[in-house]
Amino acid sequence: MHRVILLLGSFAFFAAAALAQRAPASDSPEEMRQVLAEALAERENAEARSQRFEQEAQAAEDAAERAASQAAALAARIQQAESGIAAARARIAMIDREQFSLREELGREQQPVVELTAALQQFSRRPLALSILRPGSVKDVVYLRAMLHDTVPQVRAGTSDLRGRIGRSAELRRKALAAAQVLEAEEILLAQRREELAEIETRQRLAARAAGGAASREADRALAMAEEVRDLDGLVTELERAASLRQRLAALPGPRLRPAQPGQSRVATTAPASSSTPRADAPSPYILPVSGRTLTGFGAPQASGISRGLTLAPIAGAQVVAPAAGRIAFAGPYSGYGNIVIVEHDGGWTSLVTGLARSHVDIGATVVAGTPLGSADPTNPSVTLELRRDGEPVNPLLFTR
Repeated sequence: MHRVILLLGSFAFFAAAALAQRAPASDSPEEMRQVLAEALAERENAEARSQRFEQEAQAAEDAAERAASQAAALAARIQQAESGIAAARARIAMIDREQFSLREELGREQQPVVELTAALQQFSRRPLALSILRPGSVKDVVYLRAMLHDTVPQVRAGTSDLRGRIGRSAELRRKALAAAQVLEAEEILLAQRREELAEIETRQRLAARAAGGAASREADRALAMAEEVRDLDGLVTELERAASLRQRLAALPGPRLRPAQPGQSRVATTAPASSSTPRADAPSPYILPVSGRTLTGFGAPQASGISRGLTLAPIAGAQVVAPAAGRIAFAGPYSGYGNIVIVEHDGGWTSLVTGLARSHVDIGATVVAGTPLGSADPTNPSVTLELRRDGEPVNPLLFTR
């Protein structure tokens, strides 16, 4: 009986000492569970997008469309792995917090058990023959042993909760090990998919350079425009004006043949453009450029004023994709915003993505929803998305799915 109590106390002591000595994360358990749920949902959405893009790539007859869909599918797979990493980290953080709380509880409850164990150990080492040399010792020994015989069941009952916590700590260690293995597997998969995407982007970039010509001249004009305007809003406004002019020129009728009888020719008249032309719907599908926690929502107060976009915190170096189909109006560094990408959509819609560490697209390129644009910062990732309609900010969450 004594050995049972002794082993129990010793195991409690060493189990508490073996737990991690780090402090828990600052997030509350509710926030951790929310982060985990969001990461798992984003992982499912990314997997669904990748399957859709893969089907589109198989059905595409044009080589360029097939390559674009393949790149978008691979970017979605990358975001799927990134969401898996975020989910694994959230699980590990939850386990760490529970282990920390359990270590605190064991630290408080183990002290009486340790003291009792020390007393019993000292008593068990005392030979019974020595008690005969002291008057009354034999009676004391008999009394103590009888008392312990009745006390041991009570000690066991009193320490059942402590034994349960010790078992829980062992279970948490197993869960932490499993979560760490999942995290390692997701990180290996992410590295492989990034290498595959880099190969595809290299091939596409070489093909675009071979085409050359007008794209490089347009890129030079956009970069010159970025140097002339004062701020980011001015750049977006100028690009929207250029896009509107491009659309009007494209809508003009082509040249007409000289009539067979010039004397019967008439001056063609065109109806004036109506200012009440209905606007096109928002681009669809519309997706978030990265997977991550929301740092700033649309319309939230900031030091610089009301937020006109959505700021997300993805994992370091996360894959950034085009939120919808369109045309790259600008891609490159801009003072105070890192690398930015501006995508023109039909109907006067514009998406602005800022906070990229680097961009992988060229000005003038046509993209689909999910086309890889670049990557987030590897040390302090923060990506902002702004959606505008004829220059007016619109909440992008109204159209995402």
